[in-house]
Order: sequence, then structure tokens, then C-alpha cells
Amino acid sequence: MAKKNIFLIGPMGAGKSTVGRYLSSQLDMDFYDSDIEIEKQTGADINWVFDIEGEDKFRKREELIISQLTTRKGIILSTGGGVILSKQNRNQLSARGLVIYLTINIENQIIRTKKEKNRPLLNSHIELEKVLQSLSTIRTPLYEEIADITVSTDFVNPKIIVQNIINMIKKYI
Repeated sequence: MAKKNIFLIGPMGAGKSTVGRYLSSQLDMDFYDSDIEIEKQTGADINWVFDIEGEDKFRKREELIISQLTTRKGIILSTGGGVILSKQNRNQLSARGLVIYLTINIENQIIRTKKEKNRPLLNSHIELEKVLQSLSTIRTPLYEEIADITVSTDFVNPKIIVQNIINMIKKYI
């Protein structure tokens, strides 16, 4: 019997890629990161793609990648923070696997994201807290709409988060 897909959603800095990689090793499942897949497809850094093509074209690329990856079987997929803005993406993620929403509070999100350079929506913003709060206001209801499981990543070691997820998903996979 094939394992069910696991899709990680949540805001930037919530730990989707870190948790996804560790979860994949613990469950012996293939891991994909939608942003990395876009970089492979374009041959360019995600920031460059976002800056040159703009957010609308980037989101179209993201829809294509999500459509392709969610048809696979037995994978763990870490998605970009804005993936849920597309109704098509929300429908595909919800229909094709177990959706785990990783949450993080704004204060921890600031700590985790302010040093990183690969955050397209944050590169030109000085008022980081306002930007993150605005994104959260728009996106949180969309994350909640499709989440099967919600897990906080605040103040918790990724290995503990993964163990908690494994315990929670036993009834799903």
C-alpha cells in the first residue's frame, strides 16, 4: 500500500523545509520543496524569478509545480508561504494528501527571517513586522481552510516537532 502524501504549509520561517527534510528521513519518503523545484525548472534563484517575472507569473509557475508534484505518491512536500493564495493549489493540496499547517508567531518569524536573503516578499521592506502581520491576516484563514493538522513550531526543536507530527498522523497514513 502506497503511503499518503504529506504537504507542509505555513508562513515563511515556520520551518517547513527543515521539518519536511527530517520528516522524510524518519518516514522514508521522498522530499520536495516547491521553491527548489521552481529554481530547478527555471535555472535561476527564486528571488530573481520573483523580481524579474513579478508575483503573478511566479504564482503561475508555482501552480504548475504544485500540480505536478501533488500527483506523485508517497511524498513530503514543503510549499512556499504564498502557495495557498491560489484556489487551485488549495484544492489540489487538500484533495491529494494530508495537509499539515506549521504555525509560528510574528516575533519568532521575524527572528527566523530577518537574516535570510531568499525571501522575495521581504527583500524590499524595512518594516518587517508590518509586512509579516499583513501577510498573516490574509493567509492564516486560507491555511486553516485546508489544514488537516495544525502544529506550532514556536520554541520547539525540529526533531520534537517531527516526532509530534509522526504521532499525530498515525491515524491518517
